Amino acid sequence: MLEPKADGADLRARRLRKSEAMRRMVRETRLHEDMLVAPVFVVEGNHVKEEIDGMPGVSRYSIDELPKHLEGLTGVGVRSVIFFGVPGSKDDVGTGAYSRDGVVPRTIEAVRPSFPELVLMADVCLCEYTSHGHCGVLSGNIVDNDRTLPLLARAAVEYARAGADVVAPSAMMDGQVSAIRKALAGSGMDETVVMGYSAKHASAFYKPFRSAAGSAPSFGDRRSYQMEPGNRREAMREIRQDIEEGADIVMVKPALAYLDVISEARRKFDVPLAAYNVSGEYSMLKAASMNGWLDEKQAVQEVLTGIRRAGADLIITYFAEQAAGWIREGW
Repeated sequence: MLEPKADGADLRARRLRKSEAMRRMVRETRLHEDMLVAPVFVVEGNHVKEEIDGMPGVSRYSIDELPKHLEGLTGVGVRSVIFFGVPGSKDDVGTGAYSRDGVVPRTIEAVRPSFPELVLMADVCLCEYTSHGHCGVLSGNIVDNDRTLPLLARAAVEYARAGADVVAPSAMMDGQVSAIRKALAGSGMDETVVMGYSAKHASAFYKPFRSAAGSAPSFGDRRSYQMEPGNRREAMREIRQDIEEGADIVMVKPALAYLDVISEARRKFDVPLAAYNVSGEYSMLKAASMNGWLDEKQAVQEVLTGIRRAGADLIITYFAEQAAGWIREGW
């Protein structure tokens, strides 16, 4: 039996856990559908909705099929999406990323009138559009940082002109936020929000995404420009640099193996902080739940709560639609 303290107080934390209503009343960390961002893959063509291998429940959509999907998202309270383009053709310099007729600008223009209140974000990178799969143009077998910057800036301007609320550079080129911010200002688009993929780590958890977007590198890897997973102090330097260059929102990616990075970023920086609950993290939970090894709803709640508790204001997650529905039901 728990012994009372000398002053007579009987300290029992369990008193606040005895019913669901009581637990909800004192819950410290709460999830809301407003903080969820749904990734959306858009492909060329018509009448296309194809499930992605390795990501059960996630599909690629052609532009004409998007409204149904977006209606489903907004119907459960998801108010933000981020678009990833999957082009019909590629070249060495990723022309489709910054073409006025590229799949992402056309997507944004198509959906903006019907979804005026939806926050439309656009990923800014070349990897989906280059024939070699790297995130920038090459000089020999090396990704050329400075030759890539103006192309990322051109892409961001095109997306902003099409109606994107947020452009999100993910290439991990040094100076990418500054180049984009200057280009937006020079094009009269300086009100566009920039969300930097500020601490994007070289991770094994991206593999299902690379299948979905057709963006796996044809040689080598991305460790020369994505972050070393063991470097937390470096992550803080990267985030600080993006803020100094004009990022309005910063991001840590992936989320689950980097909760300490999210937590430290929250303590150090007073700007909106996003975390990307990436494809591999999604696929692990899906596979386990489909095999009956985990309760999916409970596991998703725990994972998203953990990301939020670490300090994320926004969570980009492939569970966005499911989670928003569960949140509305009270989990």
